[in-house]
Amino acid sequence: MIVAQADGDPFVRWDWIWGHLDLVWEKVLEHLVLTGIALGIGLTVALLLSALALRFRKTYAPITWVTGIAYSIPSLALFAFLVPITGFTILTAEIGLVSYTLLILIRNVVAGIDGVDPAIKEAATGMGYTRRRLFFQIELPLALPVIIAGLRIAGVTTIGLVTVTALIGQGGVGFFILRGLNRFFSTEIVLGTMLSVILAVAVDLSLLGLERILTPWSKRTGSAT
Repeated sequence: MIVAQADGDPFVRWDWIWGHLDLVWEKVLEHLVLTGIALGIGLTVALLLSALALRFRKTYAPITWVTGIAYSIPSLALFAFLVPITGFTILTAEIGLVSYTLLILIRNVVAGIDGVDPAIKEAATGMGYTRRRLFFQIELPLALPVIIAGLRIAGVTTIGLVTVTALIGQGGVGFFILRGLNRFFSTEIVLGTMLSVILAVAVDLSLLGLERILTPWSKRTGSAT
């Protein structure tokens, strides 16, 4: 069924939105799931690649070079390239979404670890910490503020990119933007746009709250200065 904007109709039909709240909720959840999967997998891969780069410094440049190329590819071009291989599936969406998170996260993880006070590392080593234990129990926790800052940037970026995946049938609230454009129905366009903005702000604030919970010492340090 084609719904076009009729002359004299309001720019936003609130009655249409209230009548489709179930669909709105479904697409919001879909958007959050796609974003959560991308950030979860992206952070896991970024941590592994960052650990490799920190252990073997010569690998850092090639790793950031490859992830930088992936980050620079236009999203539409990347999804168009993937569709013939993986189809109109969530896998196609996630491959693209994860690839856009890696450069941001890897840089922040490495920067965060490098920013840990060398005196703390030396003290831990003197207490018998192994390299693995030092990384997971000392360096990683102290680097959390920088890592989560990168995760916030990646989260907001991913929220925006998920709307583009509507073109392959996996777009969350981008579904409304695409369908509104196809049907010349401004209500859906406005709805999808506003939901995307609200989700981006909500994810950013949620990650900021998570940072404050996980790094209470950082808040105290900031207050003291």
